[in-house]
Amino acid sequence: MTELRAVPGSGNRSGTEHNGAVPGSQPTMREPGTADETSIYVDVSALLDGTVPDPPEPQLGRRTDGHALFYAGQVNWIFGDPEVGKSWLCLACVTEALQAGRKALIIDLDHNGAPATVRRLLDLGAPAHALRDLDRFRYTEPEDRAELRRVIDDSMQWRPAVALVDSVGELLPMYGASSNSSDDFTLAHTNVLKPLAKAGAAVLANDHLAKSADSRAAGPGGTAAKRRAIGGVSLRVKIKQPFTPGHGGAATLLINKDRHGGLRAHCPVGDREPVAGTFKLLAFTDGVLEWAIYPPADGERNEDEAAPTADVNAIAELDPPPETVEDARKRLAWQKQRTVNAMRTWRTTTEKGNPA
Repeated sequence: MTELRAVPGSGNRSGTEHNGAVPGSQPTMREPGTADETSIYVDVSALLDGTVPDPPEPQLGRRTDGHALFYAGQVNWIFGDPEVGKSWLCLACVTEALQAGRKALIIDLDHNGAPATVRRLLDLGAPAHALRDLDRFRYTEPEDRAELRRVIDDSMQWRPAVALVDSVGELLPMYGASSNSSDDFTLAHTNVLKPLAKAGAAVLANDHLAKSADSRAAGPGGTAAKRRAIGGVSLRVKIKQPFTPGHGGAATLLINKDRHGGLRAHCPVGDREPVAGTFKLLAFTDGVLEWAIYPPADGERNEDEAAPTADVNAIAELDPPPETVEDARKRLAWQKQRTVNAMRTWRTTTEKGNPA
């Protein structure tokens, strides 16, 4: 019986592979081409015999408490309005990988330019010797689909630990795809994002919010297909303090999706999109733009989901106290989402002994 193969490094949460890729944790199917037709299936018996890998945990974008934001070997999504700090956050993660001796790839589809990108990386503390080394750092601005295909094929052999695709909004037109078409997005995902993840990279897909109310509520355009494609985490980035030259800035990070729950487990509970942390750029110190990702404070809530005090008081005044959202909704004749928010806040404050 052919032996089960796991992605190199599975079960080793903190190590790195010899080629610089962050270890993954997903078992793969055995080598094809054997006479045994069952070779196309995972050997579950071997898994149950003691080789089941630990559930994956985020490996990149480490917060000051030691927990990280993004998963290795998965497609991770970063989205939000323009100028809220998405690119700074992604470049900080690239810097983190380079500082740790790992490999990083930047696919610049927005054509920010090598001079500006490298300048930002240096400001964030990326080692200049790593940026000079083509085996450690690769930057590309592919002009068409054929050139992008060459980059992906090369990366399958090179195996970067981090692959930043900036931005998804420019990726789709390269494939003649519509941002609102699930089928079109799936094509681009299958040809670009998925292969990078299979090569072991923590893929950082930088995306923008559309102007429609549905997009702003749920996520970027083509949300259904994009959410299915996310094997890691999807973060909504919201401005907290504007990013200005020489003064830094700050952004709140909210969990829109966490497939494995490894990040959500270390965040406050109760909100539909809980706070994952705060990304801060600080003032220059000795020529380096200091940055940090801070964990959420104890009990920190997503302000967009916080219920008005009057609503929380209305819940608290119900006698007897409501046992379910539906119970409260019927008694107050409210819409469901309003009731959900008020009940969530009421329960949180009641558990802390601080009734509204």
